[in-house]
Amino acid sequence: MQYRTENLRVLPVFGKGALEVSPRIGHIHITVDDAPWHFVDASGETVILVGLEPGVHKVLIELADPTHKVITSETVEFTLPDPKKSS
Repeated sequence: MQYRTENLRVLPVFGKGALEVSPRIGHIHITVDDAPWHFVDASGETVILVGLEPGVHKVLIELADPTHKVITSETVEFTLPDPKKSS
């Protein structure tokens, strides 16, 4: 999944001191299919999800500051086709 941010650079820098950096920096939290946990990505690169079963999926992407406070979020829904059922 490709994404982009505005007015914030995605970098692997964390902690209260990083709140003073200019331009602003942060990272993303990614939650797949309403899991009770999320993973963090601070690479700024395309997010690759593997091992998902065919069917409908939901991915919550949260933009967070260096202290993990969520700034904004967006949910993406998509359907993976079943390769066994394709013609």
